[in-house]
Amino acid sequence: MKLEQGWISSARKVPSPHFNQRPENEVPSLLIIHNISLPPGEFGGPWIDRLFTGTLPADAHPYFAEIAHLRVAAHCLIRRDGELVQYVSFEQRAWHAGVSQFDGRDNCNDFSIGIELEGTDTLPYTDAQYATLQQVSTLLLQHYPLTPERITGHSDIAPERKTDPGPAFDWVRYKHAIKQEKP
Repeated sequence: MKLEQGWISSARKVPSPHFNQRPENEVPSLLIIHNISLPPGEFGGPWIDRLFTGTLPADAHPYFAEIAHLRVAAHCLIRRDGELVQYVSFEQRAWHAGVSQFDGRDNCNDFSIGIELEGTDTLPYTDAQYATLQQVSTLLLQHYPLTPERITGHSDIAPERKTDPGPAFDWVRYKHAIKQEKP
């Protein structure tokens, strides 16, 4: 796994228009773990790619009518089978965190990387997802001023609004794995 101009070479690339420039002299210093499933609780299919590229058809599912207008994208998605999809270069500001705060700073999109896991708050994530997340995290720790202490959940930066990655995410397993791999 290599990083080239903010893109992971082995990721499937699905460029999103839902990004902009980071503030001047800002580099990613926070990693935020999210979850997503579309429709809620269902896995597979094209719907996450379609949401993150602004092409989600509002009439394809009743839930989509509520979200099709959103302009959102994470930097990456890790599917249930471990496939890595990248939507936005890590050098850019992806629109994934919304109203958020970490360590006294607002607007976490300015200084963070967002990784979505295909899942829900309550269903266990797969071994393949943990393996891919560990590889991506290790790569990011090597290239950006990130530390394991600066990896958090969406629920931690937006506790009034968000619950992901939820209680199903095994933080102990994940943090132990990345500490073992830390360069």
